[in-house]
This record gives sequence, C-alpha cells and structure tokens, in this order.
Amino acid sequence: MKVIICGAGQVGYHIASYLAGEQNDVTVIDQSFELIGRVNETLDVQAFVGNASQPDVLENAGAADADMIIAVTFADEVNMVACQVAHSLFNVPTKIARIRQQSFLAPMWADLFSRDHMPIDVIISPEIEVAQAISRRLAVPGAFDMIPLAEDKVRVIGVRCTEDCPIVNTPLRQLTELFPDLHIVIVGIVHDDNAFVPKSTDQMFPGDEVYFAADTTHVPRALAAFGYEETEAHRLVILGGGNIGLNLAKLIEANPDMSARIVERDQLRARKVAALLPDTMVTNGDGLDSDILEEINIRSADTVVAVTDDDETNILGSLLAKRYGVERTIALANKTTYSSLVTTLGIDVLVNPRAITVSTILQHVRRGRIRAVHSLRDGFGEIIEAEALETSPLVGSKIRDGKLPSGVIVGAIVRDGVVIIPRGDTDVLAQDRVILLATAGSVRKVEKLFAVRLEFF
Repeated sequence: MKVIICGAGQVGYHIASYLAGEQNDVTVIDQSFELIGRVNETLDVQAFVGNASQPDVLENAGAADADMIIAVTFADEVNMVACQVAHSLFNVPTKIARIRQQSFLAPMWADLFSRDHMPIDVIISPEIEVAQAISRRLAVPGAFDMIPLAEDKVRVIGVRCTEDCPIVNTPLRQLTELFPDLHIVIVGIVHDDNAFVPKSTDQMFPGDEVYFAADTTHVPRALAAFGYEETEAHRLVILGGGNIGLNLAKLIEANPDMSARIVERDQLRARKVAALLPDTMVTNGDGLDSDILEEINIRSADTVVAVTDDDETNILGSLLAKRYGVERTIALANKTTYSSLVTTLGIDVLVNPRAITVSTILQHVRRGRIRAVHSLRDGFGEIIEAEALETSPLVGSKIRDGKLPSGVIVGAIVRDGVVIIPRGDTDVLAQDRVILLATAGSVRKVEKLFAVRLEFF
C-alpha cells in the first residue's frame, strides 16, 4: 500500500513508523527541516520538506498512484486542502484528516466534508476522541484502559495488579479451576515494561499491567477478581476547560448519574465554557491553588480529571487531588516519559492523546474485514475486532489447531450476538466477530486472515 503522510509530528511520525514496519510504501511531508531530519534518520521511509497542500509537493510525493493520504499537520487548513488537492487532482481513494478546530465540526456544517464539497473520508478530532476515551475509563473504575468492541458486547480491560490481587502468582492455566466464574481471557501482560502475549504457564505478579477480554456483563465480576470493587464515578472535577475538558463535560451532562465541575485558569475561556455548559459549574482559577480547591470542595469529588494543555500541571493537579483525599485521578500527558511515573506517584490513569489518535487512524488503515483497532503500549500490539469470512483459513478449525500466527491470541468471539469466551477446542465459524490481540509483527498476517481472498492474490 502506498501512503502519503502529511505532518511529521508525534502522530505522523508514529503512523509512519507503524506502516513502514509493515512494509508499506510510505512518504512523509512536513515543512520542518528538523522533523523531516528525524524521520530520515530513524525510519525506512521517503521524507522531504514541503507544504503538503501544494499540488507540486503532492505530485513529488507520488500522489498519482497513492492509495491513501493521511493529513496530520499542525494546521487544520493545510490538512483539509491537502485532502482536497489529493482528491481533485490525483484521485487518491482514501483521505484522512485531523481537524482540531471545533467550529469545523459543528453539526450545522456537516455537509462541508461531503464528496461534493471537501471530500474527506475520515475526520479525526483528537479532542473529541480523547474525551470519549476518558469517559470510557470513568465507566470502569479500577481500569486504566477500557476498549468496547462488538457494539460493546465485549470489553478489553487494562488493570494493574496490586499486592492484594487474589489471582497473582498463579499460572494462567489454573485460573479456570480456581475461579470457575471468571470468564475472561488474559491477552497481554506488561511486566517490568516488557509487554508480551502470555502462555498458559505464565503468571501475573504485583505491579504488572494486564489486559483481559470479557463479556461486558461479566466485567464487574472480573474486576472484583483483580481486587477492584469500586463504584462508578459520580462527582467529578475537571481541571482545564479546553476542548477536551469541554467535550468531556458535555458527555457527563448527558449522564444523569454524574455531575462535573470545571476549573479553568483563563477568564475569557471560563466564561465561554460556562455559556456552553448549562448544567456544569465553571470556576475561574488555578487548579493548583489550594484556595480554589477548597472553594470547589474538592474533597467531595470522587474523581479528578486533569486535562489542561500542560503535562506537568496535569500531573501536579492529580497529585494534589490525592492529598485532598480524592479516590481516583486521571491525568492527560503527551510526553511518553511520564508513563513510568504513574504507579510510582499514585496517579491512577495516564491518558496519551497521541496513542488515542494513532489508534483511531489505524482503524481506517487496516485492510480486510477489520471493524475496530486499538493500539497498545506504544507499538507493542493491537486489539483487533474482525469478521471471519467463509474463505478465512480460521473458519471451520479449532483455535488450538495452530492456524493463528505467532504473537496472536483470541480473547473473545461474538456469534449471533452471543459472547463466547474461547478455549482451545472452540471452533471459528463464518460471520463470527473475532476479538484478538496481535503483536506488531503479526498484524499484517492477521489482515490476510480476515481479507477477502481477491485482496491478497
């Protein structure tokens, strides 16, 4: 597949890294000599300096025979024009653009991106995606990640094992015997920053991060087995009234069981947010100011979500909330170097906007009958939901027969709306929704397993 990536920032760089690692023909364009230099030094792709919205630049990038353009520069207007030029002059089949400015995304202007006007096939709004990701985490207390799949019939949950976790230090093959009601599949373990797909002889240890797949109705029972029996969040404080905080508050206003209060430092922004959120209290002030925190009665909150545009403020705000006795804190952090500090400092969940945006884009890049994609742990692997076709080598065989590539584990199967937690003797049938974890080196093989035969002959 030939892909042009406009923008060599964090998102563009990591998408290029993913796709180049899968032997795609990737070209990266950016106006920054420094960013293009980094790409050329570290990735096996073509990269050059230029304005991605200009026809001659796209022509030099090979737009005439490109399969896809992914526009993720820092400027919405460049992203939109790049897609328009790619369509009008080069007839590029698939066009993906990142749009940050919320006014472009207002429902009243939805027709703007239609094929007759500005033909963009997929619009990615990081602020909306991140707000939705945080909202999902709020629905599953105790989890640092929650991925809904198959119309939310299945959830892949990420949890940390503590010293009190009842199922640590136990080989995975014994879990079914010891906990017969525990209908889950452990699909990934992160031990000492080393992520791997577990075997039946592996164990979980205190401090490990564990991903498991479960029937959504069984998630509370599964969390209890890991030692988490917390109640859902009801009273939230949001530090930061930017687009992420605003979109998150809108989602909370739609939930009658939850309420939120926003603390926003900028007075004009605070007034604007207050006008847009009739059911949310908005306080103008510094979220690190103890007087402000006392004023909003932060001790009554059960969750604090820190989503300002400054990573350090978010981390400090979360730690300060913990000192006031807040049970759960969620902090936004763009720098991956902070991820190792989460458990050390006591922050419950760290949200990385780049990782969420990359996951959303990959969902539209994957070929075959791939319905959903969620990348894990900075490139370790992907949670994939795919539909099994009659022509798939998996159909009609048992999971243990070894037709799955190495580095792949099936977490759940949805058949006619019923969730099946698979074992070795489980058959895969046509039209099954198969939910699996594939390590980075196995993703292309998974795509072929679920592709229409003509796609890869």
